[in-house]
Amino acid sequence: MIRYISILTFVLLVVLTSCGPSIQEQNLMMREKIIEIHDEVMPMMGRLKSLEKKANQEIDRLEEENPDTARIEELKVLAVDLNAAYDGMFDWMHQYEATDGDRTPEEVKVFLDEQLIKISDVNAQFKEVLTKADEMLPS
Repeated sequence: MIRYISILTFVLLVVLTSCGPSIQEQNLMMREKIIEIHDEVMPMMGRLKSLEKKANQEIDRLEEENPDTARIEELKVLAVDLNAAYDGMFDWMHQYEATDGDRTPEEVKVFLDEQLIKISDVNAQFKEVLTKADEMLPS
């Protein structure tokens, strides 16, 4: 009886582990998700720089015409935030590794989990600062 239970347990383990996607397949799907988020964010890069330039022009105009220091400070913070989002994307791209290298599939999974968090943070930062810029800058 114990022999049959052992065989049944072994068969059950084999069946259960063969049903789900392998770690390599999971890693491939994770890379696709990461690149999908990157591809959503990347087209916004030009808009960030454009809005940063617009904020700096508005700062210059206000400093000449009406030294409203509170508004100028708000715009300076906005310009810094726009630039930080832009730099954040480049920082992420420079440290992202598109190949697995010598890492085990488990190490790749840990790396990709971290990368998904990082690029998701970049995405959220972009959306937040663009919304803020739309509210603060004249059309």
